[in-house]
Amino acid sequence: MAATEPRDEGRPDPDALLASMRQETRLDGKRADGRGRLTIFLGAAPGVGKTYAMLARARKLKADIVVGLAETHGRSETAELLDGLEILPRRRVPYKGRVIETFDLDAALARKPRILILDELASSNPEGSRHPKRFQDIEELLAAGIDVWTALNIQHLESLADVVANITGIRVREQVPDTVLQKADEIILVDLPPAELIDRLKEGKVYLPESARRASERFFRLGNLTALRELALRRTADRVDDDMVDYLKGHAIEGAWASAERLLVCVGGDVLSEKVVREASRLASGLNAAWTVVSLERADREPGEGAPARIDELLRLAERLGAQTQRITANDFVAELIRLARREHVTQIVIGAPARRRWPFFRRHSLADEIVAHVPGIAVHVVTGDLADAAAAVPRHRRARHPGELARAAAYAVVTVAAAALIGTGIQRIMPLSNVSLLFLMAVVVSAIRAGYGAAFLAAVLSGLAYNFFFIPPLYTFTIASPHEVFAFIVFLLAALLAGGLASRVSEQARAARARAAALQSLYDFSRKLSGNAEADDVLWAAVSQLHESFNRPAVLLTPQNGTVALAAAWPPDADLEVGDMSAARWAFEHKEPAGRDTGTLPSSRWQFRPMTSPHGVVGILGLRWDGEPFDGAAEPMLAAILDQTAIALDRARLAQQSIAQAARLQGDSLRTALLSSISHDLRTPLATITGSVTSLRQLGDRMDKASRDDLLATIEEEGGRLSRFVSNLLDMTRIEAGTLETRRDWIEVGDVIRAAVERCARYYPHLAIDVSIAANLPLMQGDSVLLGQVLFNLLDNAAKYAAGEPVKIFARAEGGEIVISVTDSGKGIAPGDLDKVFEKFFRPGTPDGRPPGTGLGLSIARGFVDAMGGTIKAESPATRRRGTRMVLRFPVPPGEARTPTP
Repeated sequence: MAATEPRDEGRPDPDALLASMRQETRLDGKRADGRGRLTIFLGAAPGVGKTYAMLARARKLKADIVVGLAETHGRSETAELLDGLEILPRRRVPYKGRVIETFDLDAALARKPRILILDELASSNPEGSRHPKRFQDIEELLAAGIDVWTALNIQHLESLADVVANITGIRVREQVPDTVLQKADEIILVDLPPAELIDRLKEGKVYLPESARRASERFFRLGNLTALRELALRRTADRVDDDMVDYLKGHAIEGAWASAERLLVCVGGDVLSEKVVREASRLASGLNAAWTVVSLERADREPGEGAPARIDELLRLAERLGAQTQRITANDFVAELIRLARREHVTQIVIGAPARRRWPFFRRHSLADEIVAHVPGIAVHVVTGDLADAAAAVPRHRRARHPGELARAAAYAVVTVAAAALIGTGIQRIMPLSNVSLLFLMAVVVSAIRAGYGAAFLAAVLSGLAYNFFFIPPLYTFTIASPHEVFAFIVFLLAALLAGGLASRVSEQARAARARAAALQSLYDFSRKLSGNAEADDVLWAAVSQLHESFNRPAVLLTPQNGTVALAAAWPPDADLEVGDMSAARWAFEHKEPAGRDTGTLPSSRWQFRPMTSPHGVVGILGLRWDGEPFDGAAEPMLAAILDQTAIALDRARLAQQSIAQAARLQGDSLRTALLSSISHDLRTPLATITGSVTSLRQLGDRMDKASRDDLLATIEEEGGRLSRFVSNLLDMTRIEAGTLETRRDWIEVGDVIRAAVERCARYYPHLAIDVSIAANLPLMQGDSVLLGQVLFNLLDNAAKYAAGEPVKIFARAEGGEIVISVTDSGKGIAPGDLDKVFEKFFRPGTPDGRPPGTGLGLSIARGFVDAMGGTIKAESPATRRRGTRMVLRFPVPPGEARTPTP
């Protein structure tokens, strides 16, 4: 829409409508999305009456309310309000040699009241609890559909921790992420004037006398309470303003709109970045603006020691404070930030800058200076630090961090410069050398490559001194006689410093490139390994071995089974999970969030568990064990890549299994459809004939002559036989597919079985001519005479359908240690492409007259019976004179066991 076009009248904001629909209250008092509603009683300080207000409201409300935990702190008027309310029994846990009582989360979930009162939102849980913080217990209660009332003092908000410390001089240890307050469905401000609160403190209505005296001396001062009250009022006012804006948007009411501010916060691995994040959080809260925290890392430089871990901690802090986070790896930070700011419509940038040192002429431009100079139209907030922050922000390649690193750098510098001086002196004694300074320049470059910029700087200084002492007249002094030598010495020193800096930079970039290349090669090899594994078990074992190799930690993978997770692969194979570890793994699976070590859920576990998600849900849980060493944050991208690739591979394996199962279902549906079609067509005809004949006999039997009645009875008998054969075929195929077919291994005379099958066929096809030829001295064969007779009858029955009035020929002979039986018709024959298909279930090649009779099971059953007796069956077409079909049976005769029939 153009800027000059009028705005649509009466059109609500879609995002506001969606948010309103999710939070809409149903008839039963619950939210539309099934979550419980969170009500926070917010106060400026202890003693304003938050718990009292909660309990008083509970007594007035006629509802299913249970008190999970209420701290009265010895106040009698508050304790009286508990009378008549259901109180949940507390859980007793051992703690430091004594037993304490705490909130029982499992009991609350089992009771599942409509409303649960859970005091002290900012409290920590005893060690060994499922969650270390109470606000995490509340999140689980809300997810279970339980409404929660709780209380919070403003000083416990994480974004205000340093502000409260500056105001009161006390660092608040118990902190709550700002997102908890932002996600609350209702905030009730419990306010009390500071002077009245101090009077309550003196009267002993807040703390016991001794505690009240200490509190009045340190925390409960008029200025402190006034400042805290202002913070509480401001946060409540911001929330009211948000609710009003949402209402205006949802109801399309024109009015004053808040400016759409977006903040971009730049952080790194320095100590100043935490201050930047907290300042940006307060700024975003005051402006009611969305904000994004971006970590900046160079692609051509290794991160400083501990920097990845600090960046990870900063990003987690930013997320707790309500920010979105991103990572940027680039060489030109300014250009990358400009692109990001334009893409995200950023209006303000927040960045930190250390305190400036003296002699600004030699000071390098900071990133903040570059952003101010090159980012037009965007406000830039610079958060400054002190000189200590500036010293801590010096890059790794500009200073030695450990005494061992400094000693190594000094050793390289001294050794390389001494070697250059010795080589140069030796050459000078043999022949004059005008450019001996190149040897010292090489010493500087070698020191830079091997030990970094510190060694290069020291080598440059030592090289200048050695060059002056040994090679600039007057020799063996530090005096320079000629002016041009002074100039040459200065140029050499500058060139050495520059070459050392460039060499150390190139060396560091090469190391970073090698590390990234090794990581990429490892991921490439892992992806190739996964692409060659189609089974889920192979994928799991490949993943755990790769994780163990990449991070040198025991790794386990758990997969969903029957609504929970079970251990599927581990490396080393003897890695085990205890009860607490499995609880953390199940939590990660159920809530799709990390759990275990260094997380907010069951942090006492030795393992950290992370869910592997795909578009179809959680496909597995990864576990890595901590053995005292913290996880290197630089490895986080590789871990994320391995998790994503493993999740994709597991999802692919699952889809492959589903595809196979679906193909089997489709094949089964096809067979079932073919069977129903065959039965509906081939069984309906004889049933209709039998029904018509029976009806005729009943209605006209007494008026028919004997010949007509005999003809109808013969028809009934014939069609009944057809039905019997169809049913027998179906039962035989069922036995073959179920593997329940039992065969006898008797000595049988093939000629007798052939003649019995011919006689049986003659009863059903009296007009069919059958030529039988059985070789003399045909040996006996081991087999089942009943099954062989059924096979021959099925072949004769099939030949009769395609004989076209010509005789059917059946031959039996001995050939090469086998008994060969062939059944040949003189019909049209079978197409070459259908020779193998004729033995498939329900397949019928068709005739010029249309659909042939039968179910299409006869030849399939014949092949099943022949296979069961150890023989083979094959179709040949054309058979004779370019016509007909020949079915050839071959049965082996064991050497030395051949017998001939008894005359």
